[in-house]
Amino acid sequence: MSSGEFPEVRTVAGAVRGRREGGLEVFRGIPFAQPLVGEARFAAPRRVDAWDGVREAFAFGPPPPQEQMGPEAEPPAGLPGGDDWLTVNVWTPETDPAARRPVMVWIYGGAYKFGSADDPAYDGSRLSREGDLIVVTLNYRVGVEGFALIEGAPANRGLLDQVAALEWVRENITAFGGDPDRVTVFGESAGAGSIAALMAMPRARGLFRRAIAQSVPGTFFSGALARDIAEALAGGLGLRPTVADLSGVDPRKLPEAGAVLTARMREYVHRWGPVALTPTPFSPVVDGDVLPTAPWQALANGAARDVELITGHNRDEYRLFLMLGGLLGRVDESLASMALGLFGPTPDGEQAYRTAFPDASAEYLFELVQSDWLFRMPSLHLAEAQVAGGGRAHAYELTWAAPANNGALGACHGLDVPLTFGTYGGLGAMLVGPIPSPETEVLSARFRSAWTAFATGGDPGWPAYDAERRLVQLLDTEPAVTAYPEEAARRLWEHHAFAALPLTSA
Repeated sequence: MSSGEFPEVRTVAGAVRGRREGGLEVFRGIPFAQPLVGEARFAAPRRVDAWDGVREAFAFGPPPPQEQMGPEAEPPAGLPGGDDWLTVNVWTPETDPAARRPVMVWIYGGAYKFGSADDPAYDGSRLSREGDLIVVTLNYRVGVEGFALIEGAPANRGLLDQVAALEWVRENITAFGGDPDRVTVFGESAGAGSIAALMAMPRARGLFRRAIAQSVPGTFFSGALARDIAEALAGGLGLRPTVADLSGVDPRKLPEAGAVLTARMREYVHRWGPVALTPTPFSPVVDGDVLPTAPWQALANGAARDVELITGHNRDEYRLFLMLGGLLGRVDESLASMALGLFGPTPDGEQAYRTAFPDASAEYLFELVQSDWLFRMPSLHLAEAQVAGGGRAHAYELTWAAPANNGALGACHGLDVPLTFGTYGGLGAMLVGPIPSPETEVLSARFRSAWTAFATGGDPGWPAYDAERRLVQLLDTEPAVTAYPEEAARRLWEHHAFAALPLTSA
């Protein structure tokens, strides 16, 4: 505990100095693992070496290598370079070890290939201040470094990074005023998929008490599929997917191989099935070791019955991808039939959707079936699996339409992020505008209140989910609790199943 403009805290590895900002004490860029260079490249994270003196924790650590940096690009302005990718950031009302405040640990999304904790959208100030709790954000490896299946390296290295960060929280958060026995992990998209995986991972057991998984993606790969994707990825460089071959490629140039493969994924539909039409060739791998089974099976078997869960989705998830792909207003019946055939539940997904939604347009069916397959059904089936395994879950659906673009994007993917943090730059500005309306702020406050109440006491303010009533909280300007799904869509609900995706053909 310290006072003054520059508070100091002693972690297990050494002392750090932060800053007072807006009534909080903020620490940025604290390493939780050694740099991943030399022999540590593609290895599991290793405990950070101790340091002497006091380390300044004023700036975010460098982001992990990722496609948007490009082969020759430099890190974004204002961020340090270097190889200390694995860092944490802490917002706390006070560094009093006796305070024992709840702790919320954010895991960012980004298709398992983008993202870093320096994103202004993930500023923890409002959550920490309004919830009187500690917010931690972290970096983990993405793309090839974090999720490609590489011979000679552990699978799911990005997930292992997250475990290492949570171990850092367990060992150090008391010194920042937090309670290591009241840790809630929360994340969106790939961050939510990571949380689903963490709930199924023996290595993560006991590291968190509660979890909030926002828009869980259903893509978890079998070993065979992951190996085939890795071979295609490395083959584009004339290499094999081995540590020996890929270690010779600069980590800041290797993401380009992922970008090249992403642009060519449609060529692999006959081998990879629906995965080839998603935005990313990366996902957690059910390897039998780091991740023994797919989350839905693990939770149904009781793997996380001691973890309280919130999980949910946005009503119009895939409309964001329609816009990004230039398809808004351009989807015809042939495109809709293709999507229904690939993403609909077998044996006749197209007819099942057309029967359930007889008046739907081609564009609506195209968006709906992909929203269902990629986010909606995985999220809500996770709640069902948790309850089946003896655990507690709360489910939600965000139904409020993003006001930007005259509401054309609806309640699309990513809209929940600015509402969760109360930050409106970047994606938030694109979806809600740079200046939030009073309505936006009311809904954002409702998100933050529910999330922080859950982190504090386990009750977000609506009933728990059960398999009979299927009660889901609709998050909107006029919130309501409803039974989900609607009767017309029940057969679709029951026929969507989620496990490790197979290699479609050999």
